[in-house]
Amino acid sequence: MASNNQQEGIVIETSGKTAKVKTSRHNDCANCGACPGNSAMILEASNQLGAKAGQKVVVEIQEINMLKAAFTVYLLPLIMVAIGILAGGEFSSWTGASVVLPRFIGGAGLFFAALWYIKHYESNVRSDKKAQPVIIRVLS
Repeated sequence: MASNNQQEGIVIETSGKTAKVKTSRHNDCANCGACPGNSAMILEASNQLGAKAGQKVVVEIQEINMLKAAFTVYLLPLIMVAIGILAGGEFSSWTGASVVLPRFIGGAGLFFAALWYIKHYESNVRSDKKAQPVIIRVLS
């Protein structure tokens, strides 16, 4: 079961049923640094309540989506590089070739495969309405 993370923010722009909301970083962001700015981030949230620019709102984000995204962006490339290096080493032992080049090619190849996957994962997440932050309450 996914738990949810709620944050307060201010709507800075609306477009149809979406809004850009400026929120302060939450505790999970303390060591990340992936978002622009030091103390704020901009979320694109579903705006079914019709919040307008300048209003203070509460935005809900499913934590399972944040954990999945963090794993995909940070751990998947490392895991893929390790698998590529191991596979390259196995390949070199079968062929009797030098160990360095096959390991490098395996690690680099799977690293770029992970980057390709991350690019497509991001576009899928952006189009998935269930993964999008949602404005659940207008405060002012």
